[in-house]
Amino acid sequence: MVRPRRSKGGESTAGGSGYRWAEDGGRQAVRGGLRGRLDALRELIALSRTRLDGRALEGAGRVLETADERYRLSGEHTVVALAGATGSGKSSLFNALAGANRSQVGPRRPTTAEPVACVWPGSRPGAEGLLHRLGVPTHRRHVPADGNSELRGLILIDLPDHDSSATEHRAQVDRMLELVDAVIWVVDPEKYADAVLHERYLRPLAGYAEVMFVVLNQVDRLPGDAADQVVDDLRRLLDEDGLALGEHGEPGAAVLALSAATGKGVGELREALGQFVAERGAVDRRLAADVDAAAERLRSVYVAQCPVGLTEQARAEFDDRLAEAVGAVATGRAAERDWLRHAERACGTPWARLRGRRGGRGSRWESPGSGVGTTGVGAPRGATTGVGASWRGRPGAERAGKGQTCAGRGEAGPTGTGSGPMGTGRAGSGRTGTGRSGVRQGLMGQQGASGHLRAGGNSAGGTGEAAVDGRAAARPVVEHAVRAVAGEAAHGLPAPWAQAVREAAERGAYGLPEALDKAATAVEESLRGGPAVKPRWWTVAASLQGLLLVLQVVGVLWLLGVVTGIGDGTDWISGLSPAALGSLGGPALTWLCRAVARGPARRYGQDAERRLRGAAAGCGRARVLEPVAAELLRYREVRERYAVASGV
Repeated sequence: MVRPRRSKGGESTAGGSGYRWAEDGGRQAVRGGLRGRLDALRELIALSRTRLDGRALEGAGRVLETADERYRLSGEHTVVALAGATGSGKSSLFNALAGANRSQVGPRRPTTAEPVACVWPGSRPGAEGLLHRLGVPTHRRHVPADGNSELRGLILIDLPDHDSSATEHRAQVDRMLELVDAVIWVVDPEKYADAVLHERYLRPLAGYAEVMFVVLNQVDRLPGDAADQVVDDLRRLLDEDGLALGEHGEPGAAVLALSAATGKGVGELREALGQFVAERGAVDRRLAADVDAAAERLRSVYVAQCPVGLTEQARAEFDDRLAEAVGAVATGRAAERDWLRHAERACGTPWARLRGRRGGRGSRWESPGSGVGTTGVGAPRGATTGVGASWRGRPGAERAGKGQTCAGRGEAGPTGTGSGPMGTGRAGSGRTGTGRSGVRQGLMGQQGASGHLRAGGNSAGGTGEAAVDGRAAARPVVEHAVRAVAGEAAHGLPAPWAQAVREAAERGAYGLPEALDKAATAVEESLRGGPAVKPRWWTVAASLQGLLLVLQVVGVLWLLGVVTGIGDGTDWISGLSPAALGSLGGPALTWLCRAVARGPARRYGQDAERRLRGAAAGCGRARVLEPVAAELLRYREVRERYAVASGV
């Protein structure tokens, strides 16, 4: 006979192990595996309301409502329905079990127009709520004739025909099949293979096998061993429907053969029903099957096709793309060159430093007001930059005349106007530079007729235009990075959660280019003015250069004295030696310092690149990766709840 289903841990979810009933017949407390599954299903719905369509959660919500409603009613009764086709003998079997004619039988079809109930034993204090829930009319509620205590706690319902010609009868059957605790399907030798029965009911309800009986009625009409052959064929059809059969002690549906007219086999069914009702596990098993069905319907929106999440490689690639967007590599190279220029200025000969000051050579990071314009940091792909990746005070007429700019992807003509950081327009015959790989650029310094550099100004006629700020990380680069990381994070996720991940990434990407520019600007500001701590050997080299200058001056003065006759004309060697030492030693010391400075300059540039990479990665992490990770964490939470609800 039907046995209580057991969980994976071996604990029975039926009977007293699943729930505990109150003395008044209502639920007192829920414990065991089914309680956890129902709680998980409730949490699953709560966590998913903002991510899934409400229609996808309707079925699971109805399961919870049904469970709550059933547990508020009597736990001492088990509701079992007799269902079948027209002429199968449901009402005859109902009367045979009740011991009296409680349900009308006759040749007219359909005979049963309203559900009929019989409650064991005669007293019905706890059954009234269940009968009201089922919608059984008061005049259709009966008690058994003999009051046999063998079926104590049973509420037997005779349903209308599921294939009735009356539409309201079929609708009533479908409604009550969702509310009863168990079903006895009554078939006859003529209609046991009916396609409507198998395709509309038995096959979809295969998961409810543990709360199902299949009874072949009217076997008295079959000659000889034909009844056994029909039962075997019925078992074959049920197996094809996916209905587990309760054979050899296994849980599943019980298949019986009987004759309600002669009473043959009715006693066996009565005994099986008595054991089934005495277990008080039908409610638990029925609701467990409801949860199974709801979980299976939700499987496609919760179960991923493959392991999901952001890998370290995907995060690193995202950081690399953002670093490219802000020109981290070019910034590091520019910082390295800037460090070398500071070293050259500090360690070079006094004459070279004097020429540098007179020529306006300044730091790459100096502000426009200092006479040196600020450009984009490097341009590895044909960017327009000044000498040494900076403007060194050279006349800007030739560049301004060509209308070159590095402001994102904008293009400017002779008037210096363009489409802006995110545009792609043209003005006149202006050319486009791609500073920071077409990503972003500082204010361009241009020199007018007066010899002073202006930020974004026009050199024509020595007049200055308003400054044009071209700092804007190129949206194509940033958008590509966001799309790539969102696609990687959404890979394998069910469609609703993949869409939620992409939307989170898109929301974070809004304003990300501007945030990257601010971070890059902060790093550039910290680099402006060169290294914060000057190496001590710069001071030593500068002192040596000063000493060599003194030797050079003394030697030159000595030679002048010899030439003019002030000194001894034969003592020119004493003047030539210090002059030669000072003249050759200064450049030699400069060359040596330049060679020594390459290592520290490289490290300084790498540090600047790391700082800019870190700033860009921080922006991307706060705006994109963290929201995406939050969505993935939410999915993992609901996936865990789904696993509990589905009993996996």
